[in-house]
Amino acid sequence: MLKSSPLDGLRFAFGTLSVLPVRVHRWDREAARGGMLGAPVVGLVAGGCAAGLGLLLLLLGAGPLLAAVASVAVPAALTRGLHLDGLADTADGLGSGKPAEEALRIMKQSDIGPFGVLTLVLVLLAQVAALAQLYADSWVRGGTAAVTSAVVARLALTLAARTGVPAARPEGLGAAVAGVVPVPGVLAVTATCTIVAAAWGTTLGPYGAVRAAAAVLLSLATAELLLRRCTRRFGGVTGDVFGALAETAATAALVVLSLG
Repeated sequence: MLKSSPLDGLRFAFGTLSVLPVRVHRWDREAARGGMLGAPVVGLVAGGCAAGLGLLLLLLGAGPLLAAVASVAVPAALTRGLHLDGLADTADGLGSGKPAEEALRIMKQSDIGPFGVLTLVLVLLAQVAALAQLYADSWVRGGTAAVTSAVVARLALTLAARTGVPAARPEGLGAAVAGVVPVPGVLAVTATCTIVAAAWGTTLGPYGAVRAAAAVLLSLATAELLLRRCTRRFGGVTGDVFGALAETAATAALVVLSLG
């Protein structure tokens, strides 16, 4: 088998985590490993687009609330809403109280139950509220938060794809990427994202670096708690769980960045 190149990994990341027209040439575990390690790059692109639209609307005279809605809508559009759908399905599975096999069946159904609807509404409200506050405080602070939250959302996927985390099903995206990333790789990517966020945060005041680093680490901690809950409940991860982790991490990051 030919050795996978970094470009194969990026193609895998953009081809599976976005709607951007990127052709994936390899679907093997090695390409999946590169894709999950490169997932934050997809977040950087999505976050840049989200911040760009939000700032453009502010420049044209729109208010912070509309800019926040636009910035939340862009990542959703770039994933065809798959992460939000995964969040709703995971909430339904966790809230069902059914055994693992039946909970997984509930998650595969096309309809959304009351737990899923409630979770979606609260998460989207939290994201919009936090971003609206940040844009009202500072255009730069709001744009930076939009980028940071999108990167952290995909970094949570790198965390969930680490060695030792099993797949709940033998098929699907969860099975394709479960356990492909060595723990040292996860730590290296996390450290890189945290350092870059802290460096970027220094432009936002004396506590900017601390707030940015805390946003990365605390959002990952929140995602890790959900990951452990899901692996215990379902026996492993699924594509829906990955979507739930991304939205949970993004929301936690925005909440942390809006404080202080």
